Amino acid sequence: MTDLPFGFNPSDDPEGRRDRDNPSERPEGSSGANPFGFSGGMPPGGMPPGMPPGGMPPGFDMNQLGQMFSQLGQMFSQASQGGGGPVNYDLAKQLAFQHLDSQGRRESPTSAQRTAASDAVRLAELWLDESTTLPVGARLVEVWSAKQWVEQSLPTWQRLCDPVVQRISAAWIETLPEEAKQAAGPLLNMLGQMGGMAYGSQLGGALGQLGAEVLSATEIGLPLGKEGVAALLPANIERFTGGLERPAHEVLVFLAAREAAHHRLFTHVSWLRQGLFGAVEEFSQGIRVDVSAMEDLATKIDPSNPASLEEAMRSGLLEPERTPAQQQALVRLETLLALVEGWIDVVVGDAVGERLPGADALRETLRRRRASGGPAEQTFATLVGLDLRPRQLRAAATLWRGLSDRHGKEARDALWDHPDLLPTAEDLAEPVEFVERFGAQRGELDDPLAALEAARRRKEGRPDSAGATGGSAGAGESGGTTSSDGSEGDRPQRGQGTDRDDD
Repeated sequence: MTDLPFGFNPSDDPEGRRDRDNPSERPEGSSGANPFGFSGGMPPGGMPPGMPPGGMPPGFDMNQLGQMFSQLGQMFSQASQGGGGPVNYDLAKQLAFQHLDSQGRRESPTSAQRTAASDAVRLAELWLDESTTLPVGARLVEVWSAKQWVEQSLPTWQRLCDPVVQRISAAWIETLPEEAKQAAGPLLNMLGQMGGMAYGSQLGGALGQLGAEVLSATEIGLPLGKEGVAALLPANIERFTGGLERPAHEVLVFLAAREAAHHRLFTHVSWLRQGLFGAVEEFSQGIRVDVSAMEDLATKIDPSNPASLEEAMRSGLLEPERTPAQQQALVRLETLLALVEGWIDVVVGDAVGERLPGADALRETLRRRRASGGPAEQTFATLVGLDLRPRQLRAAATLWRGLSDRHGKEARDALWDHPDLLPTAEDLAEPVEFVERFGAQRGELDDPLAALEAARRRKEGRPDSAGATGGSAGAGESGGTTSSDGSEGDRPQRGQGTDRDDD
């Protein structure tokens, strides 16, 4: 076999010396300026108008053609070396880095930035101690470049994307007739690899855009980094601060407070991570493919135009139909994201409100930033069908504020002890009503089993029972005991909830 790529120039004169040294030995109509071993014979009917004798159009750059084939070879190589998962994350990382390089985002954090970030988080932790009962959750403070954010967050994106993309790939194959599956044979595996490349390409572009904008490890509401590691992106924060009329140190402390508050929540509410990721996994399990949409897709893709496939993916033609069970999972995910962001908004506001003059303006700026969603978030929503924006952020903030003002931070934070105690989507629709009802039922918090039973009754549409004790089911899920006096120490310890993914 020849060592040349794709079998080009398979002659016994690989260096083309015969054509170059003795033009009379060239095939008729060929030119010595034609590399890669392509035949330069005259096409039927003669050369097209304006075509030079060598058979190449004017301005054709053979170097660019060689680069194109080289990149194509790399793509096929990456397809077989992408880790064997449903998405080619090596390709996603490479494309994200290329996007960041193209924007000049090659900054490396300096020692001064590391010191400033550590001091800001340390100060924020002192202030947060006064506004929440949850203890410090960040054990380490780091500063990341945009590329470091991509590397550190990629495992979490993999956990989010894998179940969705894997189920979509399986659903497409399930729609094929059995005869087609047998005829395709190994081709199905190749299609899976190419699909992994397509998803990796879109994910890489989204991560590249997010990496150029994101301000901290938890800004989008998910714990993207390692547990207990608070991370800020100083270069992105400086660009963000440039569009504001606030001192740089004030913005840094405000963002550090939000990062630290997120870690208090994700570290000490043990079921919260699984609650978020479990909703994504439940969403993926219900994926079904609309066969008629697949047939319609075939008529909209031009085989001669590779960009038409990418355009189809962006337009949503490849999105599977959504089932009622999936819609319920999405509602739970959006509600939980809103509750997290609303709690952060209230707790950080209480911690820094009287200490940072521009705190209210910064809170509103970040609210709008999260609510609007950038092109990267839209790309991710199209890719896996999930919108990671907290749509009910303001309602959640109103609810947590009402609980804080009327019942105190201890009662407010106690709702995180178990997912069944948290407000539902219906509660966010009427946050003031929930606060009033919470006041009437506040005594239940002294009896966690009764509180769980009452929460289940409300979710099931049954009337509350003042004498409910929760029974054995409640005992099995709370993991705690109740003393005769209902003392604070006998409530389940915060962070000891179950791994249930319903809220």
